Amino acid sequence: MDYSSGSAKCVPPTGTESAPSGLETAPPRQAVGRMFITVVMPVRNEARFIEQTLLQLVEQDYDPARFEVVVVDGESSDGTPQLVSRFAERHENVRIYSNPKRLGSAARNVALRHARGDVVVIIDGHCELTDRGYLGRLASAFERSGADCVGRPQPLDISGATLLQRAIAAARSSPLGHHPDSFVYSSAEQFAPAASVAVAYRREVFDRLGPFDERFDACEDYEFNHRVDRAGLSCFFTPDATVRYAPRATLAALFRQLLRYGRGRIRLWRKHPDSFSPGIVPPPLFVAGLLAGLPLSFAAGWLAAIYLAALLLYSVTVLAAAASIAIRRRSPALLLPLLAVFPTIHIGAGTGELLELIRPAP
Repeated sequence: MDYSSGSAKCVPPTGTESAPSGLETAPPRQAVGRMFITVVMPVRNEARFIEQTLLQLVEQDYDPARFEVVVVDGESSDGTPQLVSRFAERHENVRIYSNPKRLGSAARNVALRHARGDVVVIIDGHCELTDRGYLGRLASAFERSGADCVGRPQPLDISGATLLQRAIAAARSSPLGHHPDSFVYSSAEQFAPAASVAVAYRREVFDRLGPFDERFDACEDYEFNHRVDRAGLSCFFTPDATVRYAPRATLAALFRQLLRYGRGRIRLWRKHPDSFSPGIVPPPLFVAGLLAGLPLSFAAGWLAAIYLAALLLYSVTVLAAAASIAIRRRSPALLLPLLAVFPTIHIGAGTGELLELIRPAP
């Protein structure tokens, strides 16, 4: 099943036999430490996390005159813009702008209009950057690879996570909770398609392809990265650029997140038919089967038997996946929350896809 905002298979860029040879031959475009980096941070109601994320950014071992943090707030109601404004008063390279459209895609475009960087990297307001050398490593990745874009792992294992957040992080990094072709949970440095992983771009990529599509409320990153791949631009994936994201704190929030992903995935397919992959089919079929199977099971005994057998098979699959994760991580306490997290992921993604198929969101 496809529960990610995108997925793609890894292939080296044209003319490159392997990742190592690409690293040896690609010419540097900008010296490390001299590359000006714009950190784009789209936020809405991130008061709980954003000060920590901002502090980890401004404390980077990178010349403060060579990077900026552009925060774009989508009309937060929890005091986020006030927190950022006070932070910006103490740090000249931090700025905040308003995003009246509230969409993440619109926020990125607002930031792009004000960005001064040679490179633009997207970092959300609920992330952990425990590596003070993050920006330097990002610049190095561009220099070593000569790539147009850089992709990164985005694990959900944050410090201080609740038991439910730990379960969500474990589920989302497993094949049953995330598309196995996606690279966001990988660890090997390599050239890869931009589709599922690119988060940092040379400025000329936007000059060539245009901004993010503001018709997308989710998967705007995957849609843009799909254009990157179609244009034949290169993407270099490296764990040196890892950023840890905070998982949703409740099952309801997780469901809403996956519902948006599901809608975005269908919207992407409508705009780019060549983005279709078999992985988008099981989630809506699963939800449709749940909805239609119950009333149909009362119509005939054999239909009831098929429905119950399907439910049993799904339950056993989820139980096996949850038990495997709990054993592998030596944490029996994860078992019960995982039994709730997996169905939330599957039903959320499938519901989003069905809703977008039946009645596209405006």
